[in-house]
Amino acid sequence: MQGPQPYEVVIGGGAQAELGRVLDGAARVAVVHAPPLAAAAGAAVETLRAAGLAAETVVVPDGEAAKTAEVAAAAWEEFGRLGLTRSDAVVGIGGGAVTDLAGFLAATWTRGIRVVQVPTSLLGMVDAAVGGKTGINTAAGKNLVGAFHPPAAVLADTDALAALPEAEFRSGLAEVVKCGFIADGVILDLLDADPTGRRDTEELVARAVQVKADAVGEDLYDVGRREFLNYGHTLAHAIERVEDFGWRHGEAVAVGLVFAAELAGQAGLLTPAQVDRHRGLIGAMGLPTTYAGDWAKLQAVMRVDKKARGASLRFVVLDGLGNPTILTDPQQAWLDAAWAAVSDEGAPA
Repeated sequence: MQGPQPYEVVIGGGAQAELGRVLDGAARVAVVHAPPLAAAAGAAVETLRAAGLAAETVVVPDGEAAKTAEVAAAAWEEFGRLGLTRSDAVVGIGGGAVTDLAGFLAATWTRGIRVVQVPTSLLGMVDAAVGGKTGINTAAGKNLVGAFHPPAAVLADTDALAALPEAEFRSGLAEVVKCGFIADGVILDLLDADPTGRRDTEELVARAVQVKADAVGEDLYDVGRREFLNYGHTLAHAIERVEDFGWRHGEAVAVGLVFAAELAGQAGLLTPAQVDRHRGLIGAMGLPTTYAGDWAKLQAVMRVDKKARGASLRFVVLDGLGNPTILTDPQQAWLDAAWAAVSDEGAPA
């Protein structure tokens, strides 16, 4: 991964074995994980100890329940107990929620220590664990508290995906297809040929990571090109918040992608065929393309999304496939029409 603080992304089976090498120079390591990944965390501790590092686990709740101020505070107390110093490190093992938290803990402990992310979900490998964004949730919204803190390395051990539940794998594919729509048409072709994503998993992961690397390398702090990675996310984050994070991130992104395509269609930026390609491919991948919700509430939440600027409502849309742009304060009629196209009541059968 290029940028102001370049780091290595290792993709493939057995990548976790690189932990000792990428953390050379550390004395102590806190391995942050949720209970379902106790075995993987234990294996990581063994790898680190074999490399001469003192390593212990820090257990946090599973899923979005990990991303709270209370959990972070408890983890900081654990770091203090372990005696982590500025030369030590954190390893995050898990899906996107745990790697978000682990990165935030590392960014804030003694004003910043190294973190190595070991994502175990497809979503984590292609999105949450790469790029250096970290964060926790608050009652006001998702990821509103956080820091930019690039990892020392990301070890995407694709062996972990074999045991990933199909619904979780599909959720990760939403971030992959997003990268196809904004930058890499080969991703769309691969998913057209195999909507399950299982046949070409390593290539899909590598291509999605490259799309993110290109954006982050140019714009670490999310003031320009990197914002295009939020394609589909304005509505998606609102859905997650309204549903109290009961929807998987990728499922919400899938609906958000269709909504953004419909919005671009209303603005005359995408053709009907290009809009239909979003709905058709996402549906073929087994992801939702509609949502039943309170439109007024969703709009209110979108206005406090971290991508908003003051009173302006901003959406990443496509001006043709592979050409993302920003649509600021779109006409209400366009928003309402795009919502009708993805709401359960108004969507096409």
